[in-house]
Amino acid sequence: MCTEMSIDLSQPRYDQSSYAGRAKHFLLLTNPLNAFASTEQLDEAKKVVTEFKRSRRMPAGYDLDKLWAAKYLYDSAYHPDTGEKMFVLGRMAAQAPMNTIITGCMITFYKTTAAIAFWQWVNQTFNALVNYTNRGGDAPMSMTHLLGSYCAACGGALGTALYLNSKVKNMSPIYSRLVPFAAVCGANFINIPMMRSGELMNGTPVFTPDGKRVGESKAAARYGISLVIVSRIFMALPGMTVTPMITNIATQRGLFCHYPKAVIPFQLFLVGLCVTFATPLCCAIFDQRASLAVDSLDTELRDTVKKNYPNVKHVFFNKGL
Repeated sequence: MCTEMSIDLSQPRYDQSSYAGRAKHFLLLTNPLNAFASTEQLDEAKKVVTEFKRSRRMPAGYDLDKLWAAKYLYDSAYHPDTGEKMFVLGRMAAQAPMNTIITGCMITFYKTTAAIAFWQWVNQTFNALVNYTNRGGDAPMSMTHLLGSYCAACGGALGTALYLNSKVKNMSPIYSRLVPFAAVCGANFINIPMMRSGELMNGTPVFTPDGKRVGESKAAARYGISLVIVSRIFMALPGMTVTPMITNIATQRGLFCHYPKAVIPFQLFLVGLCVTFATPLCCAIFDQRASLAVDSLDTELRDTVKKNYPNVKHVFFNKGL
């Protein structure tokens, strides 16, 4: 029997040391329905979670499952480090509906330079918003720095997309259909580090296993951002490769001969299906609470940790999403 005192809302409900546990966790955290929660529902979830952590008593009208539902709704909308309510389109719960529309348009309107440039700009603007919203750490970013990072991220992504498109014009149509995915992969190596450059310059907060903050680490920031890049590439893989391939096969077999515009809802459906499951399953590849060996920390911080916490061999930090 689970008692109120045994419920720890500071940790995910499921074991994060296994992929299955992380997958269950992110399926609830990135549930697209969370993005449509009202302000009143979010305020109620915050109130319930905060009150339970303080009093350790089950709120009136709540049971274990309802309490955890409130916790996941709260976590989907509030930043884990700053505690601030995140802009709704930047939340991971908005990934599935937003990426369905944007990815569907990118792999549908890919034949002209103007269309490629426009939808890549839309995609990278959205990605920049998501990357900034889900950054690790609690250090603020100046508007000048944020704007400069955004321009560099979008410029690099657009350049990648247009360059790749120029190289496949005379190749098989399937290669042209895959240009958006290749461009997104390349852009991830630019967009994510740029929008989280504050962490790379100032470090991300790192903690001992029992939660004591020991400082900020640039090495941890680099490691965490590299993990996010990998998971984001895998996240884009199904919708931007499987969908074009299936569409190409369907087109070759004459499925859209009589209704050519039917290709658009066909692709949107496939993308939506892929993104809805790829988002949580790829977030779960790595634990959000990442760890790093003390010996791998920045020199000054490494020496500080070894001096003050001689028994600590690994530190932990929020790698972001």
